[in-house]
Amino acid sequence: MNSTQKIRIAMVDDHQIVIDGIMALLREDGDLQIVATANTAENILRLLEQTEVDILLTDVVMEGMGGQQLARQVRNDYPAIKIIALSMSGVGEIVEEMINDADISGYLLKQTGKQELLAAIKKVHGGGQYFQPQILDELAKQANVRTEAETANLTIREKEIILLLEKNLSSKEIASALNISVRTVETHRKNILKKTDTNNLLSLVKWAKTHKIIGG
Repeated sequence: MNSTQKIRIAMVDDHQIVIDGIMALLREDGDLQIVATANTAENILRLLEQTEVDILLTDVVMEGMGGQQLARQVRNDYPAIKIIALSMSGVGEIVEEMINDADISGYLLKQTGKQELLAAIKKVHGGGQYFQPQILDELAKQANVRTEAETANLTIREKEIILLLEKNLSSKEIASALNISVRTVETHRKNILKKTDTNNLLSLVKWAKTHKIIGG
């Protein structure tokens, strides 16, 4: 590549030391040019208004506007910019949301080495996608969790009862709260345990949190 064809990189992370480290790595490659850096999503958006950028490297968890919201806005306002997320965590739900909401082109853990980061940037710039094996594994797990929740096919009433069970209410208290009989509550409890393949309240609550039936 000549100087007019360099891949123009913008980067946002709320830890300056991370930006400094990545900048030091990228500057060693003659095909790349760092054109904008910021410590907040709001600041990088202001810079994007006046800077031509090919690829945005964004942190996911930041104070104020987070990486998910930033990616969504960049996708809407600057559809030509390719987005690669860099994070300490590869939680499947977050990755999936960023793919669905902002059509990100890559997701890497911050433990990534120089060569893999460079490979990801160049592949994404060329129109491809780059998701590390660990990230793909997390996406697969997330898909399995969603499938299990759908397969369980819990009714609205059963979900209500799970929420009350998580609050440690007795069958009698649940019956009173929902204006149904204790016997009906007990029947629902048996059906819920069967559908979720759990055998006690503790394992049920854990299942419900994992499958987003109740808050984690």
